[in-house]
Amino acid sequence: MRSFTKQIEKMMIPSTGIDCRKDLRHAMRISSKGRYGLAALITMAQNYANGACMTVISLSERLGISKIYLEQVFALLKKAELVNAVKGAQGGYRLARPPEQINAFEILSALELSLFEKTVPSVAHKAENIETAMQDCVFSVLDNALEETLARITLADLSAEAEKRAKAGYMFYI
Repeated sequence: MRSFTKQIEKMMIPSTGIDCRKDLRHAMRISSKGRYGLAALITMAQNYANGACMTVISLSERLGISKIYLEQVFALLKKAELVNAVKGAQGGYRLARPPEQINAFEILSALELSLFEKTVPSVAHKAENIETAMQDCVFSVLDNALEETLARITLADLSAEAEKRAKAGYMFYI
């Protein structure tokens, strides 16, 4: 329990205290749906201030993601009320709330349904004490740590981190 918490505490995004540069040995597997949705919303957060809608096609081209797959992702994001669809010539999608008010937990729980399912009992019928120990000492601890950590990371944090990395990636020589 403690080593997992210590690993999470070592990851730092400046405003959250989370260091995303550390590579965990046993990293969690996020599906392409979760990764693409997160990337699309970070892109939308970077463009939030201008107030314009973003189309699935523009996001698809910018991120190199299949348009058809991204449409499926946005259907889930819309259902979770994280984005609003705007119809018309200047239509597309817009974040439903400011980037500071949308966190990684909300996004991933909308897209990664199996990641946040509660662990079903496995030996409760024959060994209730073992089942209770596993639930209380492992599964609940992991669920809580995951939710608490992801809830601290906002789209604004991720957008700022991406901008910082974009600026750090350019070297100008005179």
